[in-house]
Amino acid sequence: MREHHVRPEGLPPVNGYSHVVTTTGTMIVVSGQVPVNGAGALIGRDPEAQMRQVFANLATALAAAGASMDDLVKLTVYLTDLADLDVFRRVRDEHISPDNPPASSLVQVSGLVNPAFRVEIDALAAL
Repeated sequence: MREHHVRPEGLPPVNGYSHVVTTTGTMIVVSGQVPVNGAGALIGRDPEAQMRQVFANLATALAAAGASMDDLVKLTVYLTDLADLDVFRRVRDEHISPDNPPASSLVQVSGLVNPAFRVEIDALAAL
């Protein structure tokens, strides 16, 4: 896959995401990943454990489609508490290259499908 990360002049500086990512190839759409393991059990009550599980699930989903975290072009992150933002960024940066990160949106929500969930991430990738 060829990919080009665009940081247009006139847009604000970025912190861990690209404003625009262009690609050629096959698009992969990954549904929202939540902090549960393969058996459906909640992993962690703290934000770091939950985020690590979500990124592990995301990597597993991408691998099933023949892709990896390097193929991500867009993330949409849902946090129930913006106090978790620094933890999210730290865990994200362990899994996604800060040199060419995907485009990204982050939204604070009042809740997710399970009240114990603190984070959900859906993604687009391209091969």
